[in-house]
Amino acid sequence: MSWLVLFVAGLFEIAWAIGLEYSDGLTEPVPTVATAASLLISMVLLARAVQDLPIGTAYAVWTGIGAVGTATLGIVLFDEPATGARLLFISVIVFGIVGLHAVSGGH
Repeated sequence: MSWLVLFVAGLFEIAWAIGLEYSDGLTEPVPTVATAASLLISMVLLARAVQDLPIGTAYAVWTGIGAVGTATLGIVLFDEPATGARLLFISVIVFGIVGLHAVSGGH
């Protein structure tokens, strides 16, 4: 269950990171509130997950999910470059997340 909580925390990390773009430097009220709410939810869920998971593993997975999701949405939503090298390094992060899950005995 902690891995699922951590995964959802990572999704909310993506939401607040993307929200930073939409909030225009936290000057747009609605996106700013949504960004802050996503940040709070992400932190609460991360805190819950680390009650059962090692902090180093959980934090690395959480930031990895956020990095992969944010980079991917940057390509899709904001026309950021999708070069081969960029996609390769995003995939390296994915392999790292999967590897940490595998060696941590997570199911």
